[in-house]
Amino acid sequence: MNKKILGLLSMIVISWHGYMQEISIDADIRPRLEYLNGFGSLIPDGVDAGLFVQQRSRLKFGYTQDKFSAYVSVQDVSVWGDTPQIAVADNNNSFSLAQAWIDFKFGKGWSTKFGRQALSYDDQRIFGGLDWAMQGRFHDAALIRYTKEGFKLDVGVAFNQNGLSTQTTLFDPNNGGNARAVFDYKGMVYAWLHKDWKKFSASVLVANNSYQNLDPIDGQTPVDGTVNRQTFGTHLVAKPTNALSIAANLYGQTGEFTEDVNLLAYNALLELTYKPGKTLFGLGFETLSGDENGGSDGEIESFFPIFGTNHKFNGYMDYFYVGNHANNVGLNDLYTKTVIKTGEKSSLLIKAHYFASAESLGDGVDDYLGTEIDLVFTQKLLSFATLKIGYSHMFASDSMELLKGVTEPADAQYWGWAMLVVKPNFLKWSPKSSPNTGQ
Repeated sequence: MNKKILGLLSMIVISWHGYMQEISIDADIRPRLEYLNGFGSLIPDGVDAGLFVQQRSRLKFGYTQDKFSAYVSVQDVSVWGDTPQIAVADNNNSFSLAQAWIDFKFGKGWSTKFGRQALSYDDQRIFGGLDWAMQGRFHDAALIRYTKEGFKLDVGVAFNQNGLSTQTTLFDPNNGGNARAVFDYKGMVYAWLHKDWKKFSASVLVANNSYQNLDPIDGQTPVDGTVNRQTFGTHLVAKPTNALSIAANLYGQTGEFTEDVNLLAYNALLELTYKPGKTLFGLGFETLSGDENGGSDGEIESFFPIFGTNHKFNGYMDYFYVGNHANNVGLNDLYTKTVIKTGEKSSLLIKAHYFASAESLGDGVDDYLGTEIDLVFTQKLLSFATLKIGYSHMFASDSMELLKGVTEPADAQYWGWAMLVVKPNFLKWSPKSSPNTGQ
């Protein structure tokens, strides 16, 4: 009997070694201290600044073999002290499933990917993983993918419900200018095509997002039918020399939110970066179309970057398009940046933005909104640990006060932060290698 059991176990082990390629266990732990005195919007005079530490604690499990891979990531995102020390349970609902997907490979270059996953493409202007936010951004979606010789194609679909029920919750893609409603889509279908050449790359993105219809009929709000937002455009990168890079975006948005309100908007960006040695220089301009009246004339002309990592663009103080500034006057952003290597494992980013509204804020109101200065110092501590320290200052104009609805802002608007990013690998194992039990 014992010999039979040992034989069976031996067969399992042999089979395991025959198919297994890799198992990995990783962590992502990042506490971030923030001092808010005008972050996201102008802080009124006499209001105290905010000070807190928020932490992401993420554990990631990966499994890979020739034709199949799987990934699961769980996380806790919480503020230090928001759970009592001797509480029986953590009642702040900070624990969540960040990602959980499976990937099957078939044919030559074809694969599928199902489950909760981050969708990140190009410069992350339209689709991004939003890694700056502690919780990140995910989609419950199914993908078909193709890759061959520098060409990539992703086609994705998603359909969302609020649990296993015939009831639906109504979503409003306008929601009075609340950008967060854009994220709560009912369905999505998109296609992304990308091609690399020697000194040039190009991507094309087409996406349609549907939302539960809120158009009243005979005084009643229906619970069926959808309205749609289409986003489409291209991302281009040219590298004429090893030191010079030119990037451009051009996107449009259309849609029919109700019988009386249509969407027609655009976004364009041009950025030049030059790195002759250890210092990088950059100059760019981005415009996002705006609307003077929020769609009251039957057309919305305000572009919104639907699922992008918007913290990366238009200033780190998040005055624009980070859960705000939807159906608004748009934005013109002229910016310059420098990345200076301050040591073997450290660098300093200096970035300046000149903000102006794309549409008028009113008769006699200046379009100039303000200037923001961003500083970020990065120091590599270990192969898996990095320290980042940042400071941003907003020099707001009277027009910014009108835009944000703050009549008496504090004299100084600034934000400071420090974040430690630790991403150790606890285990990396395959039959052909010895276990890696950490760094």
